Amino acid sequence: MDPATAVPQVAVVIPSYKVKRHVMDVIARIGSEVSRIYVVDDQCPDGSGEFVEGQNTDDRVRVIFHAENQGVGGAVLSGYQAAIDEGMDIIVKIDGDGQMDPALLPQFIAPLIAGDADYAKGNRFFHLDELHQMPRTRQFGNAVLSFMSKFSTGYWSLFDPTNGYTAIQARVASHLPFDKVSRRYFFETDMLFRLNTLRALVVDIPMDANYGDEESNLKIKKILPEFLKKHISNFFRRIFYNYYLRDLSLASLELPLGIAMVLFGLVFGITHWISAVQNNIASTAGTVMLAALPLILGVQLLLAFLGADIANQPQRPIFRSLAIRKKTGLK
Repeated sequence: MDPATAVPQVAVVIPSYKVKRHVMDVIARIGSEVSRIYVVDDQCPDGSGEFVEGQNTDDRVRVIFHAENQGVGGAVLSGYQAAIDEGMDIIVKIDGDGQMDPALLPQFIAPLIAGDADYAKGNRFFHLDELHQMPRTRQFGNAVLSFMSKFSTGYWSLFDPTNGYTAIQARVASHLPFDKVSRRYFFETDMLFRLNTLRALVVDIPMDANYGDEESNLKIKKILPEFLKKHISNFFRRIFYNYYLRDLSLASLELPLGIAMVLFGLVFGITHWISAVQNNIASTAGTVMLAALPLILGVQLLLAFLGADIANQPQRPIFRSLAIRKKTGLK
């Protein structure tokens, strides 16, 4: 799709799991700029998919049924695949519980239509005066997750990584490894990691928090340990991919040298300090410098690497250089 010559075909994916009360209202509020709506029944115990088929009068709607529950990520990826197969240009994901206002959809697709971004996601922390709508526990949990996400995804300028209101260029989506993307609550954050490996440009879209009367299934206390483990895994993989497998730069040297110097300074300094205390002997100036100098230089090298990593965020959209990549299907 060339933004200058064609009207983009926009699709909406609505994961459907225990959203029977709200899903029809969400569908009704989706504007005419959308060409196709995919409602993905993820083995919903309430029969949301059948309910939509029975109540729906919108010919844009197509219901997809999962034989088994795959989580929100699995539902979204099924919708992505259907949209790609039907030749859609932009794919928006909106939850079916009414917490994401379909009226904001034009704001999410605007940077993609203009060719300024490959992926857009919501940010509920932009309007500080509206944060009172978000429970304090969620504010703290999302802040912690956002900090961890910066390290693991490489998108240092983004916030609110678990926000599920997103829009993606279909060309970019077709290059994602669907069989490797996390299917459960880590889906949105893992998507950012996968997008960074493609060097996709991601932008935040300001939006207000809206929880309505729905109780989220995501419990911050339960998912923090699991998320921490996955963030650490993604961090090391991202560093390896970007600085050693695909490219070599000064930053590729700064990281291992910095780690080695810090470890040497700490181990050397601690062992000699313990020895000096046990023998009641003052450490010489040379011993102190031999411990302090590598430690100081190591910290400086690590800070230099951090600065280089922050500056290494994707700066240009990639979708124009990509063709739709055909997939054999989802696992």
